[in-house]
Amino acid sequence: MYCPKCGAAIAAGIAFCPTCGAASPGGAAPAQPAPAYFATPAPAYPAYPAWDYATWATRAIGYIVDGLLVGVGMALLYFVIGGMLASMLSLTGSHGVGGGMCCLMILLFPLGTLVVGFYNSVYLVAQRGFSIGQGIVKIKVVDSSGNLLSQGTAFVRLLVRVALSFVPLLPLLDLLWPLWDERRQTLHDKAVNCYVINNPSGL
Repeated sequence: MYCPKCGAAIAAGIAFCPTCGAASPGGAAPAQPAPAYFATPAPAYPAYPAWDYATWATRAIGYIVDGLLVGVGMALLYFVIGGMLASMLSLTGSHGVGGGMCCLMILLFPLGTLVVGFYNSVYLVAQRGFSIGQGIVKIKVVDSSGNLLSQGTAFVRLLVRVALSFVPLLPLLDLLWPLWDERRQTLHDKAVNCYVINNPSGL
């Protein structure tokens, strides 16, 4: 084989003439970069876990069950303690003590609700991944890696939900947010980057 430009002899498989540098007619064609339109495009949005996210209806049922359990439990506790205090007042007959007991009962209900809510929404969620109501409807709260929340993260999640309740309409917006969110998160889920997924095994 000879170079078409200078006529020098070129061995087979050589891409360029060793004399003048012209392209060899029998050489391997130089590799060409792939057209830009064949390149893999960068994702337009960050990748999120492709889990079986719990539906809004399932979450709402779990929320209602939790609310009923906490409310019923606190009502029973309130009446039991109230009955005990009333018996004590009838025995002592002291009006001053009665006023103090009345104030104590007023403070007892929200304090007890907070304690029960902490156990249900923080301790249980951190220990097993779901509250009592969530366990009944078989859903589970996990972080972005699929692990259980730490108690600190679960507590912050509860605090955000409580804080939202002090702003008009925000509790309703927080409750309805999973209806249009692609990962079905509430606002208090987004605050700690956690997800609620279906948990058919109940584990």
